[in-house]
Amino acid sequence: MPTNSLSVLMDDEFAKGLNDDGYMRIAVFLAQKSYDEGGCPIGAVIVNNSTKEIVGKGHNTLVQEDHPYNHGETSAIRDAGRIDFSNTTIYSSLSPCTVCASLLYMRGFSRVVVGDVTNAAGTEAFLREKGIQVDIKEDQKGIELYARFRTEKPDQDLEDWRGLSAVLKNTSL
Repeated sequence: MPTNSLSVLMDDEFAKGLNDDGYMRIAVFLAQKSYDEGGCPIGAVIVNNSTKEIVGKGHNTLVQEDHPYNHGETSAIRDAGRIDFSNTTIYSSLSPCTVCASLLYMRGFSRVVVGDVTNAAGTEAFLREKGIQVDIKEDQKGIELYARFRTEKPDQDLEDWRGLSAVLKNTSL
């Protein structure tokens, strides 16, 4: 369901009443959706800082769409479309990879909220150096989901972070 159809699920007043925990929970629900589809459990939600409206959402579809860079963040950005991201916050259920962190900087996001630095971390300093506010809002359900995925599908986890060549290299050792 595209974000412009969210009014079917929730009205504007409901969305405006959400806080960081609520938006992160939606990102984790999107991560669960990806996991249920056989993909990497990473979800993201983009919120307009002024209106509190959700303007983009997405989840990792590396497996589902056979596309190496359909990460949660890139899917949410694609869903939001050609907008000015300088007055938005992106809520990502997992610490962004290097490619996604670079894209967040390139698109001018003002704030990134990360839901899991337990299973993956590393780009937060880069984002801060680029002038982006980074807040850690660990979500226990999201942390447990990604840990379970990493245990169940370590090759898929490695492929998502480092590409299929890393998996092939790892299996030949």
